[in-house]
Amino acid sequence: MESRICVRVMLFASHREVFGESRLQLSMPEGATVEALYGELAQRQPRLHELRPFTTFAVNREVVDALTVVHEGDEVALLQPVSGGCDD
Repeated sequence: MESRICVRVMLFASHREVFGESRLQLSMPEGATVEALYGELAQRQPRLHELRPFTTFAVNREVVDALTVVHEGDEVALLQPVSGGCDD
């Protein structure tokens, strides 16, 4: 039997709009990567596929690459780059 872990997913910006909520609990196979987690979410909400090129990830508030393995109890945030700022 496959071991599974539970992670918290924090959704911001367009990701939050797609899901209609800002937090999810997700069960994943042990050894799953952040990319696999995103793929699982995209199966539930196919509109996420179009956001993937603009998505960065943080695990436990540290920016990581998509091949980072998630662990039991991790908090994974789906982030989008922010544009704008001060124009002098």
